[in-house]
Amino acid sequence: MGDATVRVVLADDHAIMRGGLRRMLEAEAGCEMVAEAGTVDDTVRFVGAHKPEILVLDLNLSDGSSLPAIPRIREASPETRIVVLTMQVEPAFAREALRAGASGYVLKEAADEELVAAVRAAIDGRRYLNPDLPPASLRPPRSRPDPPTTSPSAKPRSSA
Repeated sequence: MGDATVRVVLADDHAIMRGGLRRMLEAEAGCEMVAEAGTVDDTVRFVGAHKPEILVLDLNLSDGSSLPAIPRIREASPETRIVVLTMQVEPAFAREALRAGASGYVLKEAADEELVAAVRAAIDGRRYLNPDLPPASLRPPRSRPDPPTTSPSAKPRSSA
């Protein structure tokens, strides 16, 4: 990340989480917290106003899911890299977050070093995925062909 300070917005609906994340990222990753948000609306507004390099985003904020807001956040600040920090272990959530424009996906059960690694990867323009989520699980599920409407052995009846 170099010597430049990385400007960060933290979005989590729990103040105690934001405080711990702020202290950890400032100490271990050389980050400067420019704003903290507990709601989706505040997150979009603060990212648009501050244009941080990084947004650490919980998927569940006090006014709802932040997942549908990721495209709005990217529109408000296209250069901001989004690192999702969540309890959602289902690969479908990670798949949707990355498809929507997130650069990283970290589970809250992970060690501090993992969030720092995700922030560093995002700054370097790389994606970061929690190691517990195998990359194959992020591929969209294969769609099955629709079942035939008639049995292949069924023959049309003649009206004769």
